[in-house]
Amino acid sequence: MLVVAATQAEISSFVSGLGRASVVGPRVTSFQGVGGHHIDVLISGVGMVATATWCSRVLSTNRFDVALNFGVCGSFRPEIFPGAVVHVVSDRLAELGAEDGDRFLTIQELKLLGDDEFPFTSGRLVNASPPALGPLASMRPVSGITVSTVHGSDESIARVTQRFSPDVESMEGAAFMYACLVHGVPFAQVRAISNMVERRNRAAWKLDEAIANLGVVARQILES
Repeated sequence: MLVVAATQAEISSFVSGLGRASVVGPRVTSFQGVGGHHIDVLISGVGMVATATWCSRVLSTNRFDVALNFGVCGSFRPEIFPGAVVHVVSDRLAELGAEDGDRFLTIQELKLLGDDEFPFTSGRLVNASPPALGPLASMRPVSGITVSTVHGSDESIARVTQRFSPDVESMEGAAFMYACLVHGVPFAQVRAISNMVERRNRAAWKLDEAIANLGVVARQILES
């Protein structure tokens, strides 16, 4: 099993419950987990470039039964509140395209990539066959966008909401999914809501609660 997180902090509570550890490569630590499961943990770094690069490096040199991406994200939906843990089943590279005056043209609208050109499905990265792990089935499935600059103004939030109608946003999710689809590894992107997508307001964030809840769910997935 491969577990991917952008930062150590996001999976600190999960990793603390694992067994003996040994460093097996750059950014990768191997653990002997619950029930004798062999778990490699990759701390990819923040952002799409780092995530895509390190995931592809690890996936091209090792064989894994499943890959899991654990992290935090922001929510566009008031009903998906901070502290909740969700399963991101589709994701978009929201900034991949071009501006045309006030319009935004996706890479597919520019005819530089087909809507269903692998690994895309209707312009999205879709997890059509997630691993058969019990906790995943009981989690809320959501659609995400992946961005280099998180949204923090009323105007940009309104534009991206109208354009893609996303539930959540992260800085790494689509890159992880892209790498797993290319390498043919069963995967799941699991994220805890740390904040609402709004003008930056750290006082309203529930980062500690999100990380704690993510750790509980990650443990349940591992035990399943």
